[in-house]
Amino acid sequence: MIAQWTELENACKNCRQCGLCETRHHVVFGMGNPQAKLLFIGEGPGENEDLQGLPFVGRAGQLLDKMLAAVDLDRNQDLYITNIVKCRPPQNRDPKPEEQEACIGWLRNQVGLMRPKMIVCLGRIAAMKLIKPDIKITKEHGHIFKKGNTLMMATLHPAALLRNPSSKPAAFEDFLKLREFLDKGFPEE
Repeated sequence: MIAQWTELENACKNCRQCGLCETRHHVVFGMGNPQAKLLFIGEGPGENEDLQGLPFVGRAGQLLDKMLAAVDLDRNQDLYITNIVKCRPPQNRDPKPEEQEACIGWLRNQVGLMRPKMIVCLGRIAAMKLIKPDIKITKEHGHIFKKGNTLMMATLHPAALLRNPSSKPAAFEDFLKLREFLDKGFPEE
């Protein structure tokens, strides 16, 4: 494990462990507060993210920011946002299992340095990789899971909400539940 955040980020930005490095513009390491107790994890960067080198900056990111603001959370101060894979899969397809495996070490190192109290998985891919492989995102979003000293919750991916706006109220309930949980404070380790 790399012990310094900037060293980890620099190493990740030079990664060539899978074929996604061949088509990327930028490695999207993450953004926000690496000392935050709240970590949001998506599946992988999209086109805007690849071009800018930052996660969730396109239309889905704008929706995520609105939902965060509605529960008084700021992506730059209150949380850190990253993805399972750090390079954009072509045509925004789901990252392949071998791409996820090639990249998961970077995420594990980020989690190890951050030691978040809660991880929020944005969408099915992240939830299946991190919470449980058979998760049913449409039925189990908003549920709190515990792994070691870390609480985990899955919610619907903002891009999925753009494609299916009727799911926005259910996803927003997850954010309200998250806010309520944060207001109670995290249990001590």
